[in-house]
Amino acid sequence: MAVLSRFTPDAYSASLVGLVFLAATYALGIASARDAEVRNRGLALGGLFESQPLSFKRVRHDFLRSLGFALTAALLIFPPFIWAFVYWWHPNQEFHFRPPESWNDEFIGQALVIALPEEAFYRGYLMDAFDRKSTRRVRLLGVDTGASLLWTSALFALGHLATEPNPARLAVFFPALLFGWLRLKTGGIGASVLFHVLCNVFASSLGRGYGLWH
Repeated sequence: MAVLSRFTPDAYSASLVGLVFLAATYALGIASARDAEVRNRGLALGGLFESQPLSFKRVRHDFLRSLGFALTAALLIFPPFIWAFVYWWHPNQEFHFRPPESWNDEFIGQALVIALPEEAFYRGYLMDAFDRKSTRRVRLLGVDTGASLLWTSALFALGHLATEPNPARLAVFFPALLFGWLRLKTGGIGASVLFHVLCNVFASSLGRGYGLWH
């Protein structure tokens, strides 16, 4: 992934990396898997990637449940995150809200190019692969988890560091822990995808508002 991002024009690198993540996840975790295996990996997405007929009622239920968890996490995490953001970046101006050029592009781009591919691979396929290698579990805030939560979060952080050699990129290890917890709590990647989108959009909004980037 690091090679792709470094040798691909900036305008296309994120999209290409996202497509590779999705292709790898589909090939390794969905294409030849049984429905039960797809569900265990959190990749069913309301039945979209199962062989049985798609149920709109199930899709709606799973989406609303995932959205509820994502919004709850945002309400709990975003207020202290503002303080941490200001402490880390030391902006030299007051916050003035500046919207992106297009909210549709902002949300859809974050969802399809970044959040969905990364969550499908790391919190879907990879977390399940690590879980099958280790049976040791601990109880953490209402969910049973093992070393997979730490390993996938660490690899997620190292992947970000590889694409941009800046030690600050390793900080994504901490939100990755929450992404993983949401996947375990809900049984699928829907909530982690939605919360991932909200996190990226929120951070971008803070950066623009404080004049740190465009």
